[in-house]
Amino acid sequence: MAQALVSVQILPHTPNGESVIPYVDRAIEIIQQAGVPYRVGPLETTMEGELPELLAIIERMNEAMIEMGCPSVLHQVKIYFNPAGASIRGLTGKYDEKQ
Repeated sequence: MAQALVSVQILPHTPNGESVIPYVDRAIEIIQQAGVPYRVGPLETTMEGELPELLAIIERMNEAMIEMGCPSVLHQVKIYFNPAGASIRGLTGKYDEKQ
């Protein structure tokens, strides 16, 4: 069972001041390719897994932004860690059924 939830909001400084949406889409693609459970929200994406693995995904997101020409990247990160187990569904599942 996963021990961590990491929520990340990526705010890349785009090369020419253009919209960040294509950059955010690329960051989410990196999460998808990692194969961890995740949930996209309107302001952040939450991933579920082992903490070192999730932090490595954030590092790959940074690398991708720089490769896309961003001079800098700002992340807002929240971490929930529980050695007994952590899951997105366990924390928010009761709300999923109401949607």
